[in-house]
Amino acid sequence: MDGFAAVDFFLAREVLQRGIAALYAIAFLSSWNQFPALLGEKGLLPAPALLRWASSSTRAARMLRPTVFRSWRYTDRRLRLLCALGMVVGLALVTGIPQLGPPWVPAVCFLALWLGYMSIVSIGQTFYGFGWEMLLLEAGFLAAFLGSRDQPPPTVVTVLFWWLVFRLEFGAGMIKIRGGREWRDLSALTYHHETQPMPGPLSRQAHLLPRWFHRGEVLGNHFAQLVVPWFLFVPLLGLWVASPWPYIVGDVAAAIVIATQLWLIVTGNFAWLNWATVVLAFSAVSVPFAARIPGSHPVAGSHPVPEPVEGSLPLWWLVVTCVVGLGYLVLSWWPARNLASRRQLMNASFNRWQLANAYGAFGTVTKERIEIVVEGTLSNATDAEWVEYAFKGKPGDVRRLPPQVAPYHLRLDWLMWFLPLGGLRRLDDPWFEAFLAALLRADAPTLRLIARDPFDGTPPASVRAVAYRYRFSTRAEYRVSRERWRRTRLGVVVGPARLR
Repeated sequence: MDGFAAVDFFLAREVLQRGIAALYAIAFLSSWNQFPALLGEKGLLPAPALLRWASSSTRAARMLRPTVFRSWRYTDRRLRLLCALGMVVGLALVTGIPQLGPPWVPAVCFLALWLGYMSIVSIGQTFYGFGWEMLLLEAGFLAAFLGSRDQPPPTVVTVLFWWLVFRLEFGAGMIKIRGGREWRDLSALTYHHETQPMPGPLSRQAHLLPRWFHRGEVLGNHFAQLVVPWFLFVPLLGLWVASPWPYIVGDVAAAIVIATQLWLIVTGNFAWLNWATVVLAFSAVSVPFAARIPGSHPVAGSHPVPEPVEGSLPLWWLVVTCVVGLGYLVLSWWPARNLASRRQLMNASFNRWQLANAYGAFGTVTKERIEIVVEGTLSNATDAEWVEYAFKGKPGDVRRLPPQVAPYHLRLDWLMWFLPLGGLRRLDDPWFEAFLAALLRADAPTLRLIARDPFDGTPPASVRAVAYRYRFSTRAEYRVSRERWRRTRLGVVVGPARLR
């Protein structure tokens, strides 16, 4: 580092800008495909109704976060226009075109992504109530101040990214230590691979690993989330110490965070949470220190080390980034206090703009997997044949290999996992009732959210919800039955339901 210019972190900026932009493109694509059916004009939880409620009183208006749809009347067509523009801007940033201009050009692009996606999240209700939504928003805001390719990245913004990774990782670690006993007795990952919201292709193999390995996973998780994040700030010593070791420490800390996230990526589907953490962890990856020593040369036969971007920041841009840093210093009081609190909040925002948030995940781990299977029938007879609806991501068919979905986000499938956590006799969420009603109407947009309609567009006479206990089959059971899951029927928990 060189004062206000993080000259050693130009490669980190490239990864941050392009990676965050790619995640925004995926997020807008997810909303293009799913928002109208879930929250559109005729969706399960219509966003226009929420906007009408927000306009009913000043107090209600204050409760709704900023969204362009307050002044720009919501329609499904306008939502898709916003998503299309978001994807175009995101892909442009991935290619690096805006970064070739002055720093205000990529800044405007990232702020447009931030405000556009916030407009969607603000009216997304329970379907957008995930921690990685606010993580993407905060990352997009910070990325707006990384600058252009013809100048070094600002030191203050680089440090703010380290602070974001620290809150993300250390917050998750503290949530676990303060949460369920399974994290303290090292048994959490004995269950997690099997009971996580949406298993992936390798989740069963991970679950079948020896118990000692799962205990080692938990220990490694605690080390990566409670110890390693502190070392992300060590490169700051490079401002005063002419030595490569502060940068090496930061590189190693980033590598550990990235390695743990890659393990989570190959063993589960957590939308873009793990992918975003990998991208953000690159903020601590520096160019090799030797590349900056005058007169140094690469070893014969090796690849040349890329040159850092030298020079100083324009005064106006330096002022802008310092103001952002001072603003973040003020906003960071609340998440810092939350980290030290015994009543630590998980995935909480302390301001309307969702900046300087508190993060965390899986403070407790469920010990058994309960799946809600939705069935329908074309007959009104008492001995009617019931057929299952197949979802795109969540477990259903016991023979199907769980798909790799992330970093794409299947919102309906995720909420189906949350559904039974409140108790099997309390499946009264408004969105689920609306979902069953949409199936009874054979609503085409709703049917596109699932993998297979067993009735090929014909409205069923009745639908119902049946609870099953799922577990991964052992290797011996799989050799006999070729079933990846074994399930036990617990009973009908909703229905049979018919249209009035």
